[in-house]
Amino acid sequence: MDRKEYLRYLVRTAGPALEAASKGRLRAGFPIEEKERTHRAVCSYFEWIGRLVCGISPWLEAEVENPGEASLQIAYRAMTLKAIKGQFDPASPDYAGFDAHIPQEAQFLVDLAFLAQGLLRAPRALLRSIDAQTRDRILQVMEQSREIRPYPCNWILFSAVVEALIEAWTGSCDEKPVSYALTQMDAWYKGDGVYGDGPEFAADYYNSYVIHPMLETLADQFPELCGDELLHRIRARSIRYAGIQYRMIAPDGSFPATGRSITYRCGAFHHLADSALRHQLPENVSAAAVRDSLGKVILRTLSDENFRYDRALWIGLCAHQPALGEDYISTGSLYLCATAFLPLGLSERDPFWTEAVSDEGVWSREDVSRDSAYHETKE
Repeated sequence: MDRKEYLRYLVRTAGPALEAASKGRLRAGFPIEEKERTHRAVCSYFEWIGRLVCGISPWLEAEVENPGEASLQIAYRAMTLKAIKGQFDPASPDYAGFDAHIPQEAQFLVDLAFLAQGLLRAPRALLRSIDAQTRDRILQVMEQSREIRPYPCNWILFSAVVEALIEAWTGSCDEKPVSYALTQMDAWYKGDGVYGDGPEFAADYYNSYVIHPMLETLADQFPELCGDELLHRIRARSIRYAGIQYRMIAPDGSFPATGRSITYRCGAFHHLADSALRHQLPENVSAAAVRDSLGKVILRTLSDENFRYDRALWIGLCAHQPALGEDYISTGSLYLCATAFLPLGLSERDPFWTEAVSDEGVWSREDVSRDSAYHETKE
């Protein structure tokens, strides 16, 4: 897939919801698919917007040269700002209802963090472009979310990333959740680039959905709090896991369907996409090879059969497969898939887009460089 195709799939995935939300019609226009009796609609629309912003924000921030793409980008910036505003405006039909549901509905913490991560990824296009009233409302809800106690797993990163946004806007925050998340995740590290999701290892994609990308966000925002040694470990582990992720993708764009939240589709490669955006890929993995592999996953998981009649995603991985969804999965949850589009934040002239694929992986029968584990020296 080239940049034009990546962009086409971004528009297909994000366009219907953002267009409706920019007009205050997201709730009215799109029914929520959810597990029976789970009542996820209370937070699903906010999940939808928060996760879309997390994925498309680098593209909204990018300096785009192509006139057609630039025009589209301007339109999407405006729609995104309006969509965010509607979620926090009590007078909007799309208002998320934070005051009535925090702290009882803990799920709001998750997507406040994804929204925060998205805003931090677009300092010019979003972070500094949100109107003052909406910014103040977001800050109020972010501060209110401190009442939600995160579960002892990847959730500790959500509280920390919320503080990162508060710090970016106000110049100060509560550093305790940040320090705790950094220290605890370091303690949960299992080896070879992989963290435990809590004290134990889980064979799922949460190292990519949440852990590595949010640790990188915290390292960006709080380098002094991390310190040089922890910063080095975060980055070295991150690069190793990006290499593992690249090798998970088969030539047809399929990948092991292991663990929970598999209905996030190509969002399983949030970390690989983020590593490409950051130019933090392993030396033996080319950016062009990642473009090719990630593109195949997008094609496999966002093809026609993945979208329902109203152009929203069905619950599933590569079609409508509702049995794959956990009780916390609903329509809005699925849009973590948008994180696969992070490389659109790279310039059109970046090697990710311009270089030909020279390494198609071991299954192409080419003689490619071997993979090797990452080890840390214990003092």
